[in-house]
Amino acid sequence: MEFTARQIAEHTDGTVEGNPEARVRTFAKIEEGVEGALSFYYDPKFEPYVYQTLSSVVLVPKAFQPAQPVKATLVRVDDPRMAIGKLLSLYESMKPKRTGVDPQAYVAPSAQIGKDVYIGPFAVVEDNAIVGDGTALHPHAVVSAGASVGSDCILYAGATVYHDCRVGDRCILHAGAVVGADGFGFAPSAEGYEKIPQIGIAVLEDDVELGANSCVDRATMGATIIRRGVKIDNLVQIGHNVEVGSHTVLCAQVGIAGSTKIGEWCTLTGQVGVAGHLTVADRTILGAQSGVPGNIRKPGQTLMGYPAIEAKQWARCAATYKSLPEMAAQVRELQKEIEALKLKIGN
Repeated sequence: MEFTARQIAEHTDGTVEGNPEARVRTFAKIEEGVEGALSFYYDPKFEPYVYQTLSSVVLVPKAFQPAQPVKATLVRVDDPRMAIGKLLSLYESMKPKRTGVDPQAYVAPSAQIGKDVYIGPFAVVEDNAIVGDGTALHPHAVVSAGASVGSDCILYAGATVYHDCRVGDRCILHAGAVVGADGFGFAPSAEGYEKIPQIGIAVLEDDVELGANSCVDRATMGATIIRRGVKIDNLVQIGHNVEVGSHTVLCAQVGIAGSTKIGEWCTLTGQVGVAGHLTVADRTILGAQSGVPGNIRKPGQTLMGYPAIEAKQWARCAATYKSLPEMAAQVRELQKEIEALKLKIGN
C-alpha cells in the first residue's frame, strides 16, 4: 500500500509543503526514518531529527517554523499525534481480514455466529453464545455459554469471556484478558473462608480495549460495567460491581476494589490503587502509585501520593522527604539544648 503526500494531507485536513507526489509505504519514528516512510514530529526535543530524517514525508504542527532546510516533504496538520493515529487506523483497516472457522476450533451448534467472522484454531464458542459480524477470535480465545461479543471485535490468543457476560462492538481484548471471572468474595468462618457465589455479570460497552492479562471481575449481583470508550492497559484488575465511566484510561497495574465508581474521562496512571465502595469524580487524574482510600468528589483534580492529595502539595511534601534524616537530627539536637536550658534555668 502506498500513499502520496497529497493523499495524506487530504485525509488529515493538512497542507503539503514540498513534493505533493512524495510516496510512502511504511511508518517510522522520525529518528529512525528511511526512504519511503512517514514520520511525525510534535515534541521540540526531536526537532533536530526533522532536518536529519531520511523519511520521505513528515507530519508537523501547522505552526512549526523550520530553523534549517528540510529534505522531507512536510504535511502541516493541527495535531501530528492525532493525524498519525488516524493514518495508522486507515492503514490497519486496509489489511485483508481472515474469515472462516478453522477446523480445529469448536463452535457449539446453538451458538450464533455473524457474517465474516474468523474463529482460529482451538478457539471455543460455547452453547447459546453470540459472536457478531466481522469479529475475530484468535487461537484459544473463548466465548463461554450465554455470553455475547459484538461486531468488529478482536479477541487475541487466550482471551476469555465468561458465561453470560457481554462485550459490545469494536472492542479489543488482548492476549490473556478475562471478562467475568468471579469477584473476590469470601465470608470468614471458623473453618476458613466460605466462597460467596458471584451470580452477576461483567459488561464491556462499545469501543473498549482491554490489555493483556487484565481482568474485569463479574458482579456479586447485578453487573460490573466498563462504559463506552474506556481504554485499559495490561495487568489491570477491576473488582466486582465496579463501574468505570466512559473514556477513562487505566494504565498498567491499576487496581480498583469492589463497588467503586470511577467517573468519565479520568486517567489513572501506573500502579494506582483505589479502595472499595468509593466514588471518583469525572476528569480526575491520579499520578503513578497514588492510593485512594476515600471519595474524590471534586471533578477535574490532579492528585498524587498516598493518601492522594493535590499534586503540587504532594510535590512540596516529596521534596522534604530526602531531608527528613537531617531534620530529625536537628530536632534531637534542639531537644538536648532545650533540656540543658531547663536545667540551667532550674538551677
